[in-house]
Amino acid sequence: MANSFWEQVTLGDLVDITHGFAFKGEYFKDEPPGDILLTPGNFAIGGGFKADKLKYYGGFVPEEFVLNKDDLLVTMTDLSKASDTLGYPALVPNASTNTRFLHNQRLGKVFIKSEAPLIHRFLYYLLRTHSYRHEVLASATGTTVKHTSPNRIKVFQFLLPPIAEQKAIAHILGTLDDKIELNQQTNQTLEAIARALFKSWFIDFDPVRAKLDGRQPIGMDAETAALFPAEFEDSALGKIPKGWKASSISEIANVTRGASPRPIHDYMGGTVPWIKIADATSAKGCFIFETKETIKSEGVSKSVSVYPGDLILSNSATCGVPMFVQVEGCIHDGWLLFRNLKGVSKGYLFHHLSVISEMLIHLADGSVQKNLNTKLVGTQSIVLPSEEILKSFDCMNDGIFEKIRLNILQTHHLTSIRDALLPKLLSGEIRVQDAETVVEAVT
Repeated sequence: MANSFWEQVTLGDLVDITHGFAFKGEYFKDEPPGDILLTPGNFAIGGGFKADKLKYYGGFVPEEFVLNKDDLLVTMTDLSKASDTLGYPALVPNASTNTRFLHNQRLGKVFIKSEAPLIHRFLYYLLRTHSYRHEVLASATGTTVKHTSPNRIKVFQFLLPPIAEQKAIAHILGTLDDKIELNQQTNQTLEAIARALFKSWFIDFDPVRAKLDGRQPIGMDAETAALFPAEFEDSALGKIPKGWKASSISEIANVTRGASPRPIHDYMGGTVPWIKIADATSAKGCFIFETKETIKSEGVSKSVSVYPGDLILSNSATCGVPMFVQVEGCIHDGWLLFRNLKGVSKGYLFHHLSVISEMLIHLADGSVQKNLNTKLVGTQSIVLPSEEILKSFDCMNDGIFEKIRLNILQTHHLTSIRDALLPKLLSGEIRVQDAETVVEAVT
Protein backbone atom coordinates (compact mmCIF):
# COMPACT_ATOMS: atom_id res chain seq x y z
CA MET A 1 0.00 0.00 0.00
CA ALA A 2 1.02 3.62 -0.50
CA ASN A 3 3.01 5.05 2.40
CA SER A 4 2.18 8.08 4.53
CA PHE A 5 4.05 10.45 2.21
CA TRP A 6 1.46 9.94 -0.55
CA GLU A 7 -1.18 12.67 -0.51
CA GLN A 8 -4.88 12.39 -1.43
CA VAL A 9 -5.52 15.02 -4.14
CA THR A 10 -8.08 15.98 -6.78
CA LEU A 11 -6.86 16.12 -10.38
CA GLY A 12 -8.50 19.51 -10.97
CA ASP A 13 -6.28 21.07 -8.30
CA LEU A 14 -3.24 20.19 -10.38
CA VAL A 15 -4.27 20.43 -14.04
CA ASP A 16 -6.40 22.31 -16.55
CA ILE A 17 -7.95 20.73 -19.66
CA THR A 18 -8.91 22.67 -22.79
CA HIS A 19 -10.97 21.70 -25.82
CA GLY A 20 -9.59 21.77 -29.34
CA PHE A 21 -10.75 23.72 -32.39
CA ALA A 22 -13.76 22.94 -34.59
CA PHE A 23 -11.87 22.48 -37.85
CA LYS A 24 -14.01 22.72 -41.00
CA GLY A 25 -14.96 19.37 -42.52
CA GLU A 26 -14.62 20.67 -46.08
CA TYR A 27 -10.83 20.73 -45.64
CA PHE A 28 -10.50 17.19 -44.26
CA LYS A 29 -8.47 14.73 -46.38
CA ASP A 30 -7.49 11.08 -46.08
CA GLU A 31 -4.17 11.57 -47.85
CA PRO A 32 -1.29 14.07 -47.55
CA PRO A 33 -0.21 16.79 -48.09
CA GLY A 34 -1.54 18.80 -45.18
CA ASP A 35 -1.34 19.06 -41.42
CA ILE A 36 -2.29 15.96 -39.41
CA LEU A 37 -5.59 16.42 -37.59
CA LEU A 38 -5.55 14.16 -34.56
CA THR A 39 -8.77 12.30 -33.71
CA PRO A 40 -9.88 9.68 -31.14
CA GLY A 41 -8.87 7.12 -33.77
CA ASN A 42 -5.23 7.97 -33.03
CA PHE A 43 -5.56 6.72 -29.43
CA ALA A 44 -4.79 3.12 -28.58
CA ILE A 45 -7.03 1.08 -26.29
CA GLY A 46 -5.43 1.46 -22.87
CA GLY A 47 -3.71 4.70 -23.86
CA GLY A 48 -0.90 5.65 -26.20
CA PHE A 49 -0.60 7.06 -29.70
CA LYS A 50 -1.55 5.25 -32.93
CA ALA A 51 -0.16 6.51 -36.22
CA ASP A 52 -2.55 4.60 -38.50
CA LYS A 53 -5.58 6.07 -40.29
CA LEU A 54 -4.32 9.64 -40.09
CA LYS A 55 -6.56 12.52 -41.14
CA TYR A 56 -5.13 15.54 -42.95
CA TYR A 57 -6.27 19.13 -43.02
CA GLY A 58 -5.70 21.75 -45.72
CA GLY A 59 -7.47 24.80 -44.31
CA PHE A 60 -6.54 27.72 -42.07
CA VAL A 61 -5.14 26.74 -38.66
CA PRO A 62 -5.12 29.05 -35.60
CA GLU A 63 -1.62 28.85 -34.10
CA GLU A 64 -2.87 28.07 -30.60
CA PHE A 65 -4.21 24.73 -31.88
CA VAL A 66 -0.88 23.54 -33.29
CA LEU A 67 0.49 20.82 -31.00
CA ASN A 68 4.05 20.29 -29.82
CA LYS A 69 5.96 17.09 -29.15
CA ASP A 70 4.90 15.42 -25.87
CA ASP A 71 1.75 17.52 -25.46
CA LEU A 72 -0.66 15.40 -23.39
CA LEU A 73 -4.10 14.79 -24.92
CA VAL A 74 -7.16 12.83 -23.76
CA THR A 75 -10.14 11.65 -25.80
CA MET A 76 -13.39 13.50 -25.03
CA THR A 77 -15.62 11.58 -27.48
CA ASP A 78 -15.82 7.88 -28.35
CA LEU A 79 -17.91 6.37 -31.13
CA SER A 80 -17.18 2.71 -30.31
CA LYS A 81 -19.79 0.50 -28.62
CA ALA A 82 -17.56 -0.24 -25.64
CA SER A 83 -16.15 3.30 -25.35
CA ASP A 84 -12.75 1.73 -25.92
CA THR A 85 -10.67 4.90 -25.77
CA LEU A 86 -12.80 7.48 -23.90
CA GLY A 87 -10.63 9.52 -21.54
CA TYR A 88 -7.43 7.66 -22.35
CA PRO A 89 -4.27 9.74 -22.91
CA ALA A 90 -1.68 9.97 -25.67
CA LEU A 91 1.54 11.94 -26.01
CA VAL A 92 2.00 13.85 -29.28
CA PRO A 93 4.94 12.38 -31.23
CA ASN A 94 7.54 14.24 -33.24
CA ALA A 95 6.10 15.74 -36.42
CA SER A 96 7.98 15.22 -39.67
CA THR A 97 9.37 18.15 -41.65
CA ASN A 98 6.72 20.56 -42.94
CA THR A 99 3.97 18.70 -41.04
CA ARG A 100 2.13 19.76 -37.88
CA PHE A 101 -0.19 17.92 -35.52
CA LEU A 102 -3.48 19.74 -34.84
CA HIS A 103 -5.70 19.80 -31.75
CA ASN A 104 -9.34 19.27 -32.70
CA GLN A 105 -12.48 19.70 -30.64
CA ARG A 106 -12.96 16.03 -29.71
CA LEU A 107 -9.70 15.96 -27.77
CA GLY A 108 -8.73 17.62 -24.50
CA LYS A 109 -5.27 19.11 -24.00
CA VAL A 110 -3.99 18.67 -20.43
CA PHE A 111 -1.83 21.37 -18.81
CA ILE A 112 -0.14 21.00 -15.44
CA LYS A 113 -0.73 24.12 -13.37
CA SER A 114 2.21 26.29 -12.41
CA GLU A 115 3.94 25.07 -9.23
CA ALA A 116 1.77 21.92 -9.09
CA PRO A 117 3.80 19.01 -7.62
CA LEU A 118 3.08 16.76 -10.60
CA ILE A 119 5.42 15.24 -13.20
CA HIS A 120 4.23 15.25 -16.82
CA ARG A 121 5.13 11.63 -17.57
CA PHE A 122 3.70 10.41 -14.25
CA LEU A 123 0.41 12.14 -15.15
CA TYR A 124 0.40 10.33 -18.50
CA TYR A 125 0.57 6.95 -16.72
CA LEU A 126 -1.94 8.03 -14.07
CA LEU A 127 -4.48 8.60 -16.87
CA ARG A 128 -3.99 4.99 -17.97
CA THR A 129 -4.99 3.43 -14.64
CA HIS A 130 -8.18 1.43 -14.08
CA SER A 131 -9.35 3.73 -11.29
CA TYR A 132 -9.18 6.80 -13.52
CA ARG A 133 -10.79 4.95 -16.41
CA HIS A 134 -13.67 3.81 -14.15
CA GLU A 135 -14.27 7.42 -13.09
CA VAL A 136 -14.45 8.59 -16.72
CA LEU A 137 -16.86 5.86 -17.83
CA ALA A 138 -19.09 6.27 -14.76
CA SER A 139 -19.62 9.97 -15.48
CA ALA A 140 -19.83 9.76 -19.30
CA THR A 141 -22.95 10.93 -21.12
CA GLY A 142 -24.57 9.74 -24.34
CA THR A 143 -25.89 6.40 -25.53
CA THR A 144 -24.46 5.61 -28.98
CA VAL A 145 -21.66 8.19 -28.77
CA LYS A 146 -20.05 8.64 -25.35
CA HIS A 147 -18.79 12.02 -24.14
CA THR A 148 -16.78 13.26 -21.22
CA SER A 149 -15.67 16.78 -20.30
CA PRO A 150 -12.80 18.60 -18.57
CA ASN A 151 -14.87 19.07 -15.41
CA ARG A 152 -15.82 15.39 -15.19
CA ILE A 153 -12.19 14.33 -15.61
CA LYS A 154 -10.89 16.87 -13.12
CA VAL A 155 -12.96 15.48 -10.20
CA PHE A 156 -10.88 12.29 -10.20
CA GLN A 157 -9.15 11.75 -6.85
CA PHE A 158 -5.95 9.78 -6.33
CA LEU A 159 -2.92 9.32 -4.12
CA LEU A 160 -0.01 11.51 -5.24
CA PRO A 161 3.52 10.36 -4.33
CA PRO A 162 6.40 12.81 -3.79
CA ILE A 163 8.15 14.21 -6.89
CA ALA A 164 11.15 11.89 -6.57
CA GLU A 165 8.93 8.82 -6.50
CA GLN A 166 6.84 10.12 -9.41
CA LYS A 167 10.03 10.43 -11.46
CA ALA A 168 11.12 6.93 -10.53
CA ILE A 169 7.73 5.42 -11.44
CA ALA A 170 7.63 7.30 -14.74
CA HIS A 171 11.18 6.16 -15.52
CA ILE A 172 10.36 2.48 -14.91
CA LEU A 173 7.24 2.50 -17.07
CA GLY A 174 8.91 4.77 -19.63
CA THR A 175 11.83 2.35 -20.00
CA LEU A 176 9.40 -0.41 -20.98
CA ASP A 177 7.49 1.91 -23.33
CA ASP A 178 10.73 3.09 -24.96
CA LYS A 179 11.78 -0.50 -25.66
CA ILE A 180 8.31 -1.30 -27.03
CA GLU A 181 8.46 1.75 -29.32
CA LEU A 182 11.98 0.86 -30.46
CA ASN A 183 10.81 -2.65 -31.40
CA GLN A 184 7.88 -1.19 -33.35
CA GLN A 185 10.11 1.27 -35.19
CA THR A 186 12.62 -1.49 -35.93
CA ASN A 187 9.86 -3.66 -37.38
CA GLN A 188 8.61 -0.82 -39.58
CA THR A 189 12.13 -0.43 -40.94
CA LEU A 190 12.54 -4.17 -41.48
CA GLU A 191 9.18 -4.40 -43.29
CA ALA A 192 10.19 -1.46 -45.51
CA ILE A 193 13.49 -3.19 -46.35
CA ALA A 194 11.72 -6.42 -47.31
CA ARG A 195 9.16 -4.55 -49.44
CA ALA A 196 11.86 -2.55 -51.20
CA LEU A 197 13.87 -5.69 -51.95
CA PHE A 198 10.86 -7.46 -53.47
CA LYS A 199 9.89 -4.41 -55.54
CA SER A 200 13.42 -3.94 -56.84
CA TRP A 201 13.92 -7.58 -57.86
CA PHE A 202 10.45 -8.65 -59.01
CA ILE A 203 8.46 -5.55 -59.94
CA ASP A 204 10.98 -3.06 -61.31
CA PHE A 205 13.49 -5.77 -62.35
CA ASP A 206 16.35 -3.46 -61.33
CA PRO A 207 19.12 -6.13 -61.44
CA VAL A 208 18.13 -7.14 -64.99
CA ARG A 209 17.98 -3.53 -66.18
CA ALA A 210 21.40 -2.84 -64.65
CA LYS A 211 22.98 -5.81 -66.39
CA LEU A 212 21.25 -4.87 -69.64
CA ASP A 213 22.95 -1.46 -69.37
CA GLY A 214 26.29 -3.04 -68.55
CA ARG A 215 26.17 -1.93 -64.89
CA GLN A 216 26.70 -3.87 -61.69
CA PRO A 217 23.34 -4.09 -59.79
CA ILE A 218 23.46 -1.71 -56.83
CA GLY A 219 23.82 -3.25 -53.38
CA MET A 220 24.24 -6.78 -54.73
CA ASP A 221 27.24 -9.09 -54.60
CA ALA A 222 28.60 -10.60 -57.80
CA GLU A 223 27.37 -14.11 -56.95
CA THR A 224 23.76 -12.95 -56.55
CA ALA A 225 23.97 -10.67 -59.60
CA ALA A 226 25.09 -13.64 -61.74
CA LEU A 227 21.73 -15.34 -61.06
CA PHE A 228 19.82 -12.63 -62.96
CA PRO A 229 19.54 -12.61 -66.76
CA ALA A 230 20.79 -9.63 -68.76
CA GLU A 231 17.79 -9.37 -71.09
CA PHE A 232 14.00 -9.42 -71.26
CA GLU A 233 11.59 -11.49 -73.32
CA ASP A 234 7.93 -11.16 -74.30
CA SER A 235 5.23 -12.88 -72.24
CA ALA A 236 1.50 -12.70 -71.63
CA LEU A 237 2.33 -10.11 -68.96
CA GLY A 238 4.56 -8.04 -71.24
CA LYS A 239 8.33 -7.88 -70.95
CA ILE A 240 9.72 -10.09 -68.17
CA PRO A 241 13.28 -11.28 -67.44
CA LYS A 242 14.43 -13.98 -69.84
CA GLY A 243 13.82 -17.48 -68.50
CA TRP A 244 11.19 -16.37 -65.99
CA LYS A 245 7.58 -17.51 -66.35
CA ALA A 246 4.22 -15.76 -66.46
CA SER A 247 1.55 -17.59 -64.50
CA SER A 248 -1.60 -17.08 -62.44
CA ILE A 249 -2.10 -17.53 -58.70
CA SER A 250 -4.44 -20.50 -59.22
CA GLU A 251 -1.69 -22.29 -61.17
CA ILE A 252 0.87 -21.97 -58.37
CA ALA A 253 -1.34 -22.35 -55.27
CA ASN A 254 -4.56 -23.93 -54.05
CA VAL A 255 -6.82 -21.05 -53.02
CA THR A 256 -9.61 -21.99 -50.62
CA ARG A 257 -12.08 -19.97 -48.63
CA GLY A 258 -12.66 -20.23 -44.90
CA ALA A 259 -16.00 -21.47 -43.65
CA SER A 260 -18.48 -20.82 -40.85
CA PRO A 261 -20.40 -23.76 -39.38
CA ARG A 262 -24.16 -23.22 -39.20
CA PRO A 263 -25.83 -22.34 -36.94
CA ILE A 264 -22.71 -20.57 -35.74
CA HIS A 265 -23.95 -20.01 -32.16
CA ASP A 266 -24.00 -23.78 -31.58
CA TYR A 267 -20.24 -23.96 -32.03
CA MET A 268 -18.94 -20.80 -30.35
CA GLY A 269 -17.09 -20.74 -27.02
CA GLY A 270 -14.85 -23.78 -27.44
CA THR A 271 -11.09 -24.16 -27.17
CA VAL A 272 -9.98 -23.72 -30.80
CA PRO A 273 -8.87 -20.21 -31.91
CA TRP A 274 -11.42 -18.82 -34.37
CA ILE A 275 -9.78 -16.30 -36.71
CA LYS A 276 -12.36 -13.79 -37.88
CA ILE A 277 -11.85 -10.84 -40.17
CA ALA A 278 -11.94 -8.50 -37.15
CA ASP A 279 -8.71 -10.10 -35.92
CA ALA A 280 -6.88 -8.35 -38.76
CA THR A 281 -7.29 -5.02 -36.94
CA SER A 282 -5.50 -6.33 -33.84
CA ALA A 283 -2.77 -8.13 -35.80
CA LYS A 284 0.85 -7.25 -35.09
CA GLY A 285 2.13 -6.13 -38.48
CA CYS A 286 1.52 -9.00 -40.88
CA PHE A 287 1.19 -11.65 -38.12
CA ILE A 288 -1.93 -12.89 -36.32
CA PHE A 289 -0.87 -14.21 -32.90
CA GLU A 290 -4.19 -14.27 -31.08
CA THR A 291 -7.93 -14.31 -31.70
CA LYS A 292 -10.91 -12.73 -29.97
CA GLU A 293 -13.17 -15.78 -30.18
CA THR A 294 -12.97 -19.56 -30.00
CA ILE A 295 -14.92 -22.39 -31.57
CA LYS A 296 -15.74 -25.92 -30.38
CA SER A 297 -13.62 -28.70 -31.83
CA GLU A 298 -16.61 -30.33 -33.55
CA GLY A 299 -17.12 -27.14 -35.50
CA VAL A 300 -13.62 -27.22 -36.95
CA SER A 301 -14.52 -30.01 -39.37
CA LYS A 302 -17.13 -27.66 -40.84
CA SER A 303 -14.55 -24.90 -41.10
CA VAL A 304 -11.04 -24.61 -42.54
CA SER A 305 -8.09 -25.49 -40.31
CA VAL A 306 -4.93 -23.37 -40.32
CA TYR A 307 -1.48 -23.83 -38.77
CA PRO A 308 1.40 -21.54 -37.80
CA GLY A 309 3.04 -20.19 -40.94
CA ASP A 310 -0.06 -20.43 -43.14
CA LEU A 311 -0.70 -17.48 -45.48
CA ILE A 312 -4.22 -16.03 -45.58
CA LEU A 313 -5.84 -13.05 -47.32
CA SER A 314 -8.82 -11.01 -46.14
CA ASN A 315 -11.69 -11.30 -48.63
CA SER A 316 -14.31 -9.09 -46.98
CA ALA A 317 -14.55 -5.78 -45.12
CA THR A 318 -10.97 -4.47 -45.58
CA CYS A 319 -10.21 -6.99 -48.31
CA GLY A 320 -6.91 -7.79 -50.00
CA VAL A 321 -4.72 -7.78 -46.84
CA PRO A 322 -2.31 -10.76 -46.57
CA MET A 323 -1.38 -12.13 -43.12
CA PHE A 324 0.66 -14.97 -41.67
CA VAL A 325 -1.14 -17.12 -39.09
CA GLN A 326 0.82 -17.82 -35.90
CA VAL A 327 -1.76 -20.00 -34.15
CA GLU A 328 -3.28 -23.40 -34.80
CA GLY A 329 -7.00 -22.88 -35.30
CA CYS A 330 -9.54 -22.30 -38.05
CA ILE A 331 -10.55 -19.40 -40.27
CA HIS A 332 -13.84 -17.61 -40.80
CA ASP A 333 -15.17 -17.32 -44.36
CA GLY A 334 -13.85 -13.76 -44.42
CA TRP A 335 -10.42 -15.22 -45.24
CA LEU A 336 -8.82 -17.01 -48.20
CA LEU A 337 -6.10 -19.61 -47.60
CA PHE A 338 -3.12 -20.41 -49.87
CA ARG A 339 -1.62 -23.90 -49.76
CA ASN A 340 0.47 -26.32 -51.89
CA LEU A 341 2.57 -23.58 -53.48
CA LYS A 342 4.54 -24.46 -56.61
CA GLY A 343 7.40 -22.34 -57.93
CA VAL A 344 7.08 -19.63 -55.27
CA SER A 345 7.44 -19.38 -51.51
CA LYS A 346 4.92 -18.04 -49.00
CA GLY A 347 7.12 -14.99 -48.49
CA TYR A 348 7.21 -14.27 -52.22
CA LEU A 349 3.44 -14.71 -52.55
CA PHE A 350 2.86 -12.51 -49.48
CA HIS A 351 4.75 -9.62 -51.08
CA HIS A 352 3.02 -10.14 -54.41
CA LEU A 353 -0.40 -10.02 -52.73
CA SER A 354 0.67 -6.85 -50.89
CA VAL A 355 1.62 -5.23 -54.20
CA ILE A 356 -1.72 -6.04 -55.87
CA SER A 357 -3.77 -5.33 -52.73
CA GLU A 358 -5.20 -2.01 -53.95
CA MET A 359 -6.11 -3.54 -57.30
CA LEU A 360 -7.91 -6.39 -55.54
CA ILE A 361 -9.96 -3.87 -53.55
CA HIS A 362 -11.14 -2.24 -56.79
CA LEU A 363 -11.95 -5.62 -58.33
CA ALA A 364 -13.90 -6.85 -55.30
CA ASP A 365 -17.65 -7.38 -55.58
CA GLY A 366 -20.22 -5.44 -53.56
CA SER A 367 -21.17 -1.80 -53.20
CA VAL A 368 -21.47 -1.45 -49.41
CA GLN A 369 -19.24 -4.37 -48.31
CA LYS A 370 -16.50 -5.44 -50.69
CA ASN A 371 -15.89 -9.17 -51.17
CA LEU A 372 -13.25 -11.18 -53.00
CA ASN A 373 -13.61 -14.78 -54.10
CA THR A 374 -11.23 -17.62 -54.91
CA LYS A 375 -11.78 -17.35 -58.69
CA LEU A 376 -11.08 -13.62 -58.83
CA VAL A 377 -7.90 -13.94 -56.77
CA GLY A 378 -6.83 -17.10 -58.58
CA THR A 379 -6.93 -15.43 -62.00
CA GLN A 380 -4.49 -12.69 -60.95
CA SER A 381 -1.17 -12.81 -62.79
CA ILE A 382 2.16 -13.52 -61.14
CA VAL A 383 5.75 -13.65 -62.43
CA LEU A 384 7.83 -16.67 -61.42
CA PRO A 385 11.61 -16.16 -61.11
CA SER A 386 14.19 -18.90 -61.38
CA GLU A 387 14.55 -21.32 -58.47
CA GLU A 388 18.02 -19.95 -57.63
CA ILE A 389 16.83 -16.33 -57.45
CA LEU A 390 13.83 -17.34 -55.34
CA LYS A 391 16.15 -19.14 -52.90
CA SER A 392 18.37 -16.09 -52.65
CA PHE A 393 15.37 -13.82 -51.98
CA ASP A 394 13.88 -16.20 -49.41
CA CYS A 395 17.17 -16.39 -47.54
CA MET A 396 17.09 -12.63 -46.96
CA ASN A 397 13.34 -12.19 -46.62
CA ASP A 398 12.85 -15.07 -44.19
CA GLY A 399 15.60 -13.72 -41.96
CA ILE A 400 13.94 -10.29 -41.91
CA PHE A 401 10.50 -11.69 -41.10
CA GLU A 402 11.88 -13.90 -38.34
CA LYS A 403 13.40 -10.80 -36.70
CA ILE A 404 10.03 -9.07 -37.00
CA ARG A 405 8.25 -12.05 -35.44
CA LEU A 406 10.67 -12.23 -32.50
CA ASN A 407 10.40 -8.46 -31.91
CA ILE A 408 6.62 -8.80 -31.81
CA LEU A 409 6.83 -11.60 -29.24
CA GLN A 410 9.20 -9.55 -27.08
CA THR A 411 6.95 -6.51 -27.39
CA HIS A 412 3.96 -8.58 -26.28
CA HIS A 413 5.94 -9.75 -23.23
CA LEU A 414 7.07 -6.21 -22.36
CA THR A 415 3.54 -4.88 -22.78
CA SER A 416 2.19 -7.49 -20.39
CA ILE A 417 4.80 -6.56 -17.79
CA ARG A 418 4.11 -2.83 -18.17
CA ASP A 419 0.35 -3.33 -17.90
CA ALA A 420 0.82 -5.43 -14.76
CA LEU A 421 3.21 -2.97 -13.11
CA LEU A 422 1.33 0.23 -13.98
CA PRO A 423 -1.64 -0.04 -11.55
CA LYS A 424 0.49 -1.51 -8.80
CA LEU A 425 3.14 1.21 -9.01
CA LEU A 426 0.62 4.04 -9.12
CA SER A 427 -1.31 2.65 -6.16
CA GLY A 428 1.82 2.00 -4.13
CA GLU A 429 1.18 -1.76 -4.02
CA ILE A 430 4.63 -2.39 -5.52
CA ARG A 431 7.65 -0.38 -4.43
CA VAL A 432 9.89 1.26 -6.99
CA GLN A 433 12.93 -0.82 -6.02
CA ASP A 434 11.08 -4.09 -6.66
CA ALA A 435 9.79 -2.91 -10.03
CA GLU A 436 13.27 -1.76 -11.09
CA THR A 437 14.55 -5.29 -10.56
CA VAL A 438 11.86 -6.69 -12.84
CA VAL A 439 12.49 -4.13 -15.58
CA GLU A 440 16.26 -4.63 -15.50
CA ALA A 441 15.76 -8.36 -15.93
CA VAL A 442 13.55 -8.04 -19.03
CA THR A 443 15.27 -5.11 -20.77
